[in-house]
Amino acid sequence: MNTFKKLPLTVAVIAALCPFSALAEQMISQQQLDKIVAQAVEKALAEREARVNAATQPAPAVAPAAVVTPVAPESLPVAATPSADMAIPYGLKFSAYARYGAHFQSGDQKYIAVDGSYNGSSGIGRLGNEGYGGEYQLSKTFKAENGAIWDANVMIDHWSDELNLKKAYVGVTNLFESQPDAYLWAGRDFHQRPQQELNDYMWMSHDGQGAGIKNLDLNGVLFDLAAVGAVESCDARVVEDGDNPSRISCTGGAGTGEKGNYALTSKIHGITVGPLDVALYANYGLDSKAIESDERTKAWQGAVVLSHTTDRSMNQLITRYSDNADNSVYNKTDALRSIYTSFDGVYTFNPQTTVRYLLAFQDYRNSELSEDNRRNYAAIIRPMYFWNEVHSTWLEGGYQRVNYEEGGSNKGWKMTLSQNISFAMGPDFRPMLRFYVTGGEVDNQHTARTTDSQDTRLDSFNVGAMWEAWF
Repeated sequence: MNTFKKLPLTVAVIAALCPFSALAEQMISQQQLDKIVAQAVEKALAEREARVNAATQPAPAVAPAAVVTPVAPESLPVAATPSADMAIPYGLKFSAYARYGAHFQSGDQKYIAVDGSYNGSSGIGRLGNEGYGGEYQLSKTFKAENGAIWDANVMIDHWSDELNLKKAYVGVTNLFESQPDAYLWAGRDFHQRPQQELNDYMWMSHDGQGAGIKNLDLNGVLFDLAAVGAVESCDARVVEDGDNPSRISCTGGAGTGEKGNYALTSKIHGITVGPLDVALYANYGLDSKAIESDERTKAWQGAVVLSHTTDRSMNQLITRYSDNADNSVYNKTDALRSIYTSFDGVYTFNPQTTVRYLLAFQDYRNSELSEDNRRNYAAIIRPMYFWNEVHSTWLEGGYQRVNYEEGGSNKGWKMTLSQNISFAMGPDFRPMLRFYVTGGEVDNQHTARTTDSQDTRLDSFNVGAMWEAWF
């Protein structure tokens, strides 16, 4: 608890950095920048076309180029499917999501986490409580003479000590006259990974390689369907092998093929029921003969997402049920039943004041391994105040409790004060520089009882500086 004696002084220093009377700087808007660049590219293409036309026979008109600026959530999403009437970007498009910085630990935990959490340290709140890394993508879009629009995408990520190939796929849209917006794809991709902001939780996750179709229009309702396989990987270990100078069993990371765990995934969306937008998910998991016969099993899961949006707010209710699995039907456990439900959203009081919030519940139950059965409760709130287009102050509080059927409970809380310098005013604008202090306490009573440990209480106080960007 001594570490918390430093908290008032540090909070005061950080708060003093807040520009209570800072003047708003004049900045060129992103829309103006896009327009200027698009006009310059269009003019260059027109001049080039005119020269070609003068030297040869008349050529078909070239579609004007446009600069597409993606706005991403906290993790880089699957590339948006191009619509049939989109302008084709000129050259390669680079997009990324990344965060790097320094995180100084002065207490018992570097990242505050309750044992048994459904999502590690982020389950109690991610602000000032997450590791570093990034995802970097190159995309190229082509338009065929028949009007079909193709795109090729490659991404690497850096979330460990190695770079991994996470995407390598090609897709096409405007291919079928009756389904101009249907998007057919094949390759390796981020797949069906809906993600929440405050707890950084992918409540479904089926990244892998395979093929599928998105946005198939069925009388106004959109349908996605895919078959994907988990990418093979290895667990790098030191081995006693005189023929292997490095003594490392493998380099780790992702391989080039699938390891034998497969998923059939589906999603129905574009449904409106009164004021609600509705999305339905259904997935089935199975194993090939690459998996030992006594380890093969099947799993399935379904989910319902209800969303409601107004001028000031966006709220979402998620309910997911999994049989023989948790958040992925790749990873199967016999006799496991998992329920996850959450309510999260954002409310804007005025342009300067916004709050995000999340309530989450998980029931993890294995009839053959009762000592792991537990119920997980979490609450996170993040009020944000924007002093002007550049400076903002965020405060995030989180509480989490994990009640085990046997051996007691684990619980904890976390609080982060963050002073930010960002690209523009609003909670979703990046790049951002962030300076923060994080404090909290965890009491892992269940862990202490099951491991015969006497130290159940962990105090934490951490200070950090980082940048975060998506584009």
